[in-house]
Amino acid sequence: MPEPSLNIGILAHVDAGKTSLTERLLFDTGAVGALGRVDDGSTQTDTLDIERRRGITISTGVVSFRAGDRTVNVIDTPGHADFVAEVERALGVLDGVVLVVSGPAGVQASTRILWRILRRLRVPTLVFVNKLDQAGADPAAVLESLRKKLSRALVPMVTVDAAGSAAITIRDRPRSADDLFRRQVAAGEAYPVFLGSAVTGAGVPELVAGIVDFLPTAVPGAELRATVFKVERGRGGDRIAYARVHGGTLRVRDRVELFRRTGDGTVERSRRRITAMTLAGAKVTRADAGDLIRLSGLGDVRVDDRLGSPDGVADAGLFPPPGLVSVVKAQPGEETRLHRALRELCDQDPLLGLRADRGTLSVRTYGEVQIEVLLERLREDFGLVAGFAPPAPIHVEKPVGVGEAVQFLDRLGPTDPVATVGLRVAPGRTGSGVRYELAVERGSLPRAFHTAIEQTVYRTAACGPHGWEVTDCVVTLTHSGFQPPLSTAGGFREVTARLLSLAFARARTRVYEPVDRFDLEVPEHAAGAAVIALAKLEAVVEPPVVEAGVARLSGSVPAAATAAFRRRLPALGQGEAVFTAEPGGYRPLRP
Repeated sequence: MPEPSLNIGILAHVDAGKTSLTERLLFDTGAVGALGRVDDGSTQTDTLDIERRRGITISTGVVSFRAGDRTVNVIDTPGHADFVAEVERALGVLDGVVLVVSGPAGVQASTRILWRILRRLRVPTLVFVNKLDQAGADPAAVLESLRKKLSRALVPMVTVDAAGSAAITIRDRPRSADDLFRRQVAAGEAYPVFLGSAVTGAGVPELVAGIVDFLPTAVPGAELRATVFKVERGRGGDRIAYARVHGGTLRVRDRVELFRRTGDGTVERSRRRITAMTLAGAKVTRADAGDLIRLSGLGDVRVDDRLGSPDGVADAGLFPPPGLVSVVKAQPGEETRLHRALRELCDQDPLLGLRADRGTLSVRTYGEVQIEVLLERLREDFGLVAGFAPPAPIHVEKPVGVGEAVQFLDRLGPTDPVATVGLRVAPGRTGSGVRYELAVERGSLPRAFHTAIEQTVYRTAACGPHGWEVTDCVVTLTHSGFQPPLSTAGGFREVTARLLSLAFARARTRVYEPVDRFDLEVPEHAAGAAVIALAKLEAVVEPPVVEAGVARLSGSVPAAATAAFRRRLPALGQGEAVFTAEPGGYRPLRP
C-alpha cells in the first residue's frame, strides 16, 4: 500500500520568496519542466491576475510533487494580514508547515502573526531562511534574531558557505536520527531551521529531505471524513471544491452526505453526488485518506463543509469574523446581478458575510486589500463594476442584565398566534455567541415547533434593540405549549420573534466596538510619540517594556483605526517600527 500523502503549507511574510520557493520545489522534484518566475507571471501558483500584478498571494492554491515514494501536496497560502482567516482555515487540513523568512529582511510583523497562529494550533513547523544569496546576508545574525523574536526552540539543520553570493552552498550539520526530536517537532515543541536560496536552489534538497523526515502524516480512519477548505468558480459557473480526506475513501459517482454549520447555529445535512475528481492535477476515480482532492458535483458547496461525517462542523468558522463592513454600490440596473455575484463570492469565504438591508448591500471585510480583491473578482469573474464605501466598524450588542417575556395560551389576544412561549435572556461568557437552552421538557412541543423557536432565536438575535447583532448571551425557553390543530410553526416563529425582542429590551443591551490586539516595537526614543499617537486613536496601552534600546508596547486599539495607524508607522518609528495586530474581541463603545 502506498504511503499516505503529506500535506504541507508554505507561509511567509510578503516578499519573503514564498512563491519562488514553491516553484523551486516543483522544478527540482520534476513536477514541472520549467522554473516559474514571479516577475514574468509564469508561476504554477498565484494564478489570479491581481496576485501576479501585486506580487502577493491572496488565495489558497494547491500543487503537488514527489519526494521519494511520497506525494507532497503544497498549499500556497496568503501572506497579507487581510487574509489571515484563510490561512488559519487552511492549517486545519495540513500535516505541517514551512515558514519562509527573508534572510535580509528578517522577522516581519506578519511573520509574528503567523507564528502565533502556528503555536496556538500546535502545527508542526519547519523554518526556511531564504535569499541568503543576496549581498550582505548574515546567517548567524538571522538565526539569533529568529531565536530572540520567535522561539529558543529553533534548531539549525544545515550550515552555509559563501553566504551573500550566488556561489552559496549548504552542508548538512552532523546529527543523529533522534526519535525524541521528531516527536518534539510533531508536537509543535521544536522547530528545524533550513537555510538557502530559492533563486539558486541552494538548501532546497535539504529542505525536501526535512519535510519528509520531520513532518508527520495523520493516521487515517476507516470512516469517510473530509473537509472542504477552498471553493472556486468553474468555467461554467459551477462550484469546484478542494477537500482534505481525513479517513475512508471517496469515489466518483458516490453519493456522499454533506454537513454544514448554518448561521443560526444548527447543522444542515444533505446528499450530493461526486461527478468528477482531480488528484495532483490528474483525473482520478477515487481518493483515500491523506489526499487533497478537487471535486465537482457538490452543488452549492461552501468552505468548511464536511463530507461523510459531521465531526468538527460545529466548530467550523470560529475564527473571529471581520470587524469592518463596507457598503457596496452597484451600477444602475446591475443591483440583482451584483447581489448574486457577491453571494457567490461570500459562499467561497463564509467570513465575508453579505447583508442586504432595505436595498443596501454590505460586506464584512478585514481591510482595504480584501476590498480591492473583491472588486477585481467582480470584474474578472462576473463582468461587474462596483464601488465600496470606506470600511466602517461592525458593532455588537451584549445584554447587561436578565430579561423575560412570556405568552400563555389562556391569555391570547384576538390576533395572537395560538402558542405558549416563554423566553429568558441572560449574559453569557465572552466569546460564546448566542447559546440556546431548554428549561422545558423537549416532549412538550412537536419537533417542528422546537425547530421554529430555535431558528427564530438566532435570526432575531441578528438585530438587537440598537440595530446590531446580539452576542454573548444565553436564551432559555422557559414556557411552552400548543393547541392542535390551531398551533402552527409559523405562529411559533412570530411569537418567538416578538417575545425575544421584548426580552432583549427588558435585559437592556450595551453596544460594543471591535478592537484589535496589538504589539508594537519602536526605538526607545520614539516610544513617547507612539503612545501619544495611540492615545489619540482611543487605544488602551499597557506599560512599555524597554530592552536594548527597543520599547515594546502592547494593548488594544479600535479595529477601525488599525489601518490608519499602520500608515503612520514609517514616520513614527523612523522605518524601524514593527507592528502586529489581530482581532481582539470587543469593548464597550465609549459615549
